Amino acid sequence: MSEPVAEELLDVTITVNGVPHHARVPARRLLSDFLRHDLGLTGTHVGCEHGVCGACTVLVDDEPMRSCLMFAVTAQAHRITTVEGLGTIDAMRPVQRAFTECHGLQCGFCTPGFVTTITAYLEENPDPTAEEAREAISGNLCRCTGYQNIVKSVLRAAELRRKEANDQ
Repeated sequence: MSEPVAEELLDVTITVNGVPHHARVPARRLLSDFLRHDLGLTGTHVGCEHGVCGACTVLVDDEPMRSCLMFAVTAQAHRITTVEGLGTIDAMRPVQRAFTECHGLQCGFCTPGFVTTITAYLEENPDPTAEEAREAISGNLCRCTGYQNIVKSVLRAAELRRKEANDQ
């Protein structure tokens, strides 16, 4: 019987929420696990671990990406933004404010994935219809809501973003 081989650790530098982080990780460490376990950024939730539910969605160079499908070592040349990088309880951004105002969350497990997905979506489509909003969130699953208030949240976030742009 042979001895188990220790997994090789690789040095990585990954910029998350504008801050470079240096670490030694196994080559097969998922980005979701790196964020949660190595950096302590637990806002990125892991649901299905197959890229289906969307709970682990983060922004990679401002585009939504399932962090459970990406290895941490492949994130080195990219900017990663988690839900923690999109605002705080004291300084919520439009999508977060809209979710609060429109009751777009219940248990909250899926919310970080929705917030990152919608943030990116509104950059591309700042004035969506309800049908377009529904399509935009169709890749994220929620087991608590009927999605109506999430769609309302998308539309309200778009309204808040437009108002902010006009106020500047």
